Amino acid sequence: MNDPAAVTAAFDAGAGTYDELTGHNPGYHEHLRVSARRLGLSGDGVRVLDVGCGTGASTAALLAAAPGAEIVGVDASAGMLAMAAAKPWPDTVRFVHSAVEDLGGADLGGPFDAVFAAYLVRNLADPDPQLRALHALLRPGGRLAVHEYVAGRTRGVRLRWAVVCWGIVIPLAAVKGGGVPLYRHLWRSVATFDNAPAFADRLTRAGYVDVRTEPMSGWQRGIEYTFTARRGG
Repeated sequence: MNDPAAVTAAFDAGAGTYDELTGHNPGYHEHLRVSARRLGLSGDGVRVLDVGCGTGASTAALLAAAPGAEIVGVDASAGMLAMAAAKPWPDTVRFVHSAVEDLGGADLGGPFDAVFAAYLVRNLADPDPQLRALHALLRPGGRLAVHEYVAGRTRGVRLRWAVVCWGIVIPLAAVKGGGVPLYRHLWRSVATFDNAPAFADRLTRAGYVDVRTEPMSGWQRGIEYTFTARRGG
């Protein structure tokens, strides 16, 4: 599923049960909070772009890490964004409906002190120009955190990912009516994307500096990472 419109449609179809299904994933919300803390946010009024915010789980993680932050959550899926917007948020949080590819024309109010991208980059048809676009939205010295599954080419890790997806996630989505095509896409998007070193190199090529790779614990070890970096200057 490489067509951006088809990917967005799959997320729209799965939006209603997305929170329930991810709630069955041990560590899902805690790991988002870990990545948000790794951004090193501090102080009221810090401005954060939560790109690919989905139903707002990443937004909640950012608020837990920096309660006074001003957060703009962006997502291409109207269905996912509606689920996010229906939740209670402080006045410092707002949501914008936009594909990552169209952020240049969106009313975001940048530049930002930080950009957070959770489970986003591997779903993009062409990640490199979008990573450069996010770089341009950061103030000089601003920080990026990418929270992502990157099973890559390691056989044992790929096998574990396949077992989790085909043995648990996809059957559960079928039972809950949660959009099986979405979870088939998510399985494939991880299996065919970068491994951790390759993604770190991708960030460097996009112009980021001080790129760091930090793993997660639990069954996600070797599959899920936080990649942090910053805009030079």
